[in-house]
Amino acid sequence: MIKEKSRMVDYIDTDIINALEKNARVSFSYIGKKLEISGPAVGERVKRLKDKQVIDGFGVRINLETLGYSIVALVRIKPISGQHKAVEKAICQQTRFMSCDRVTGSDCYVAKLALVNVAELDDILSTLHKIADTDTSIIKSSLIDFRLPPLIPK
Repeated sequence: MIKEKSRMVDYIDTDIINALEKNARVSFSYIGKKLEISGPAVGERVKRLKDKQVIDGFGVRINLETLGYSIVALVRIKPISGQHKAVEKAICQQTRFMSCDRVTGSDCYVAKLALVNVAELDDILSTLHKIADTDTSIIKSSLIDFRLPPLIPK
């Protein structure tokens, strides 16, 4: 399976993806010059990668502190029996949750939450306390904030 999937990209594609991951606004012409291919060739490769759903979209990275969010917390959530749908609804309605994954293990969800201060934590999580157990960790710093895995698995 990995060999079949790895044929979706070649080394030029990986260089293009890595360039776009560093700066999604960089021009195809600039990438082409670095890779010694034409800008239109880069554009065609990007289009092909999007068509094959290797590239799922382009985004922006936000500095949360500049917006007043000084704390990021990881919240592990374990719904009380029969409350999964209610927990999912509560998480989706609370806009401070930046991400939420369903996970295996003793918890059912792991979510990331942006906070202005620690005092907000009780208010934000209060909607969950009647329907779930939560365990929260405050992120002190990030060793790796986000990194792509190798684009061609070995």
